[in-house]
Amino acid sequence: MRARDLAETYPIVTLDTPALAAAQRLARERLSGLVVVDGDNRPLYVLPATQVLGLGVPGYARDDPALARVIDEAHADAFLRELDDRTIADYQLRRDAELPVVTEDDTVLEIAALMARTRTPVIPVVDGAGAMVGAITLHRLLDRVLSR
Repeated sequence: MRARDLAETYPIVTLDTPALAAAQRLARERLSGLVVVDGDNRPLYVLPATQVLGLGVPGYARDDPALARVIDEAHADAFLRELDDRTIADYQLRRDAELPVVTEDDTVLEIAALMARTRTPVIPVVDGAGAMVGAITLHRLLDRVLSR
């Protein structure tokens, strides 16, 4: 089985996508991550859902859980509203040295190894020009491999 056999249409976002819209899309479509592409539909990076969630978490709460505990419930429940009016590009997102993408000819083992190595639940599949043709999710990969 090759990547082309597992690839399916997958939602994408761009650097201009509002961060709040990205978070809402994750929730609405129950996605495990988002693929950020450039104007030529080439993947720039994959944002796991946990990283999108982290965009709204104040740095002090991430760094010191005790500080998160002292915020009253009303304000704590509204932390994602901090994403208003900011785009994906507004965040200094860490881009891993290895972009987790595969080509249409890559094997299931190559895909699984990349997912494990990069801890990425979504792997974009690209054509020869580097444009995204679909993606493979961890759930789809496991479902196909375990059903044989």
